[in-house]
Amino acid sequence: MDASNSLAGPVAARLRRPGWRDPKLLVGVLMIAGAVALGAWAVSAAEASTPVYVARGTLTPGEPIGAEQVSVAEVRLGAAEADHYLPATDPLPAGVVAVRAVGEGELLPRAAVATATDLDVRPVAVPVTDPPSTGVAEGALVDVWVTPEVTDDEPPTPRLLAERLTVAEVARPTGGFAVGAATVVHVLVPTDALPEVLGALAARQAVQVVLVPGAAAP
Repeated sequence: MDASNSLAGPVAARLRRPGWRDPKLLVGVLMIAGAVALGAWAVSAAEASTPVYVARGTLTPGEPIGAEQVSVAEVRLGAAEADHYLPATDPLPAGVVAVRAVGEGELLPRAAVATATDLDVRPVAVPVTDPPSTGVAEGALVDVWVTPEVTDDEPPTPRLLAERLTVAEVARPTGGFAVGAATVVHVLVPTDALPEVLGALAARQAVQVVLVPGAAAP
């Protein structure tokens, strides 16, 4: 008997094609499907922006709001947060005004817009004795102080006339008219405070407008 034939040769292992019941194959399919779904969700979330109105410049109470005062920006907002702002998917309501100050570039809140009949402030021109600080500008908040005339040689005591008023406009004298001219600060006075403010201005008392630093208009 030939010894070479008595030795068994190596048996080649057969590779089986994995079936659908193979756990490794199922796990791989699930991982791929999960990655695809996650990627699709991420792309969808990135594109889920909301068009809202943005103030082109500072809006002050009483200022009419139209297409020239706002622009449109695409921002990502949650459903609850988006309800606080005017969506640009709808046209601006006709005849609306700002009822509170809105800063330049700020999203336009629903609560900052109403009809003119809902506005309870009136613009009043206040000539100030001394030039106000540079921070006294449109949209800023200021306190108005008055100093009565000196009587009986007693030093005058300034008193607070009105506080936290929104500045609608500041007219600073320039050019040849600057010498001796007064700066006029137009402030928005609540209607119930108008009698006292107008009375103080009519009495020609010394008036000072003091900036409220770091304060945001209501």
